[in-house]
Amino acid sequence: MGSITESSMLESLNRDGFVVVPSVLTPAQIDNLRIACQEVAKLGRAGGWPHVRTVPKQFPPWTVPEGSNPAEGGIWGVQFLMHPSLPRHDLFTATYFSDALINPTKELMQCEDDDLVMELFNLLVAPPVDFELRWHRDDISEKATAEEELERLAKPAWHTQWNLPLYEDSSLIVVSGSHKRARTEKERNAGPFEKGLPGEILVNLRPGDIVFYNNNILHRGAYDHQKESMTLHGSVGHVRGNVERARNVLQHKVKEWIPECDFSSMAESERKRAEGMRERLIDLGTRVPIVGYSLEG
Repeated sequence: MGSITESSMLESLNRDGFVVVPSVLTPAQIDNLRIACQEVAKLGRAGGWPHVRTVPKQFPPWTVPEGSNPAEGGIWGVQFLMHPSLPRHDLFTATYFSDALINPTKELMQCEDDDLVMELFNLLVAPPVDFELRWHRDDISEKATAEEELERLAKPAWHTQWNLPLYEDSSLIVVSGSHKRARTEKERNAGPFEKGLPGEILVNLRPGDIVFYNNNILHRGAYDHQKESMTLHGSVGHVRGNVERARNVLQHKVKEWIPECDFSSMAESERKRAEGMRERLIDLGTRVPIVGYSLEG
């Protein structure tokens, strides 16, 4: 994991709300994932995969009328990389549960395999036109009062969320330290795509780098349609997150297909890890059957 130490990794995440870990993938792994992602991106853009993030919609649900082309207006993401019906799902699944991603996850959450919960794994791709996400926190409404923000932010995060690009990427923009406080008056009154907020940082990543971030840090995305872009985007939960994580994960409708995930080609140790993480997600879905959506738009 490059020169960053485990202690400084956790210190940076706690202080800034994000941390970049360099070179978690080998060049060969990057090449293999590029080929797989090109295949599923092509499928998604052609309307051959119904689970896509559609332009200009920012947040779930990304649903379309039955019988229509889900990609007609263009896409900026492909959902459900571990879905058993998606081509190359075996490679994506092995990547999600690999030591390369899980070891730093365990360090950041200070836990072991038996504490981990399977969550989300998607692909972000270049849209057909420049496309930006507004300033947001993933599980706190922009309509929340300062008191409501502080109440939610005071609770443990119980997750890691990450972006792992296969090409150079600078699409993630964060306000450092904003995961520990309510929005300032300037932030509350800022335009949805306003640039230059105090503490704003453009996160520059090389292929194979990974940025872990608290998903309730104030952040947004800006995607250049002319730039080659394929970024793996996922999250892993902690079993103690319980209901606090339920809405953020289950709003994506994963529990309909998660039981059918195929772990058969994985090494025994990682297969055992995967099966345990899946069972804890299924248990979460059983205990929290109705979740709604975190954000609108």
